[in-house]
Amino acid sequence: MKRNSFDPDFENLPEILPIFPLSGVLLLPGGRLPLNVFEPRYLAMARDAIASDRLIGMVQPVEDPEGGAESPPPHKAAASVYEVGCAGRITAFSETDDGRLLITLSGLARFRVVEELELKEGYRRVRADWSRWREDLQAAEINTGGIDRPRLMQALRGYFANTGLSGDWDAIEETPDERLITSLAMICPFEPSEKQALLEATDLSERARTMTTIMEMSTLSAGETGSGDLRH
Repeated sequence: MKRNSFDPDFENLPEILPIFPLSGVLLLPGGRLPLNVFEPRYLAMARDAIASDRLIGMVQPVEDPEGGAESPPPHKAAASVYEVGCAGRITAFSETDDGRLLITLSGLARFRVVEELELKEGYRRVRADWSRWREDLQAAEINTGGIDRPRLMQALRGYFANTGLSGDWDAIEETPDERLITSLAMICPFEPSEKQALLEATDLSERARTMTTIMEMSTLSAGETGSGDLRH
């Protein structure tokens, strides 16, 4: 991951971090996540972040009592969140005429939720432990020698075919391993638990193996379902 000169050093990462719980949404170090912010509590969170260190932690709810993508409304009990999330820095934002904020988060580093603090203007905050993921902020060249690229591409073609997704295969073939794996992990419609497994993968090679297995199992399951349908 190439470091931005505006990114904080590891020693300057904050102890207290606002969190944005979104089910099925994944941010990884080096990835970019556009967000459409419109709820008052998250508008307050975004404004506070813009006025300070610009950092927001993306986490996934363990359960989603409302059946939607976001954490429950303020009058409901807050959904539990996974222990590991990824912080991003707001690197672009714009206001809309109807009162929304369009922001882009650039993934920096993963963190562990130590404890949740009291709400601030309706949004959630946690005490964050970054110690396991110092390497997320390092700009050193990533070793991709452990990635089985041919198997990954074969799994990806089968997965795209079974999910109805399309892609520019020439561009995909030319995309470097790190960027390809990060992008696929974030944009593919994997289950929330699968997204979490990709987030918590130790390194790029493990993330590639995990994603390849997820896609292969999805394609196999779709094939078995299709075969069953033909018998009726």
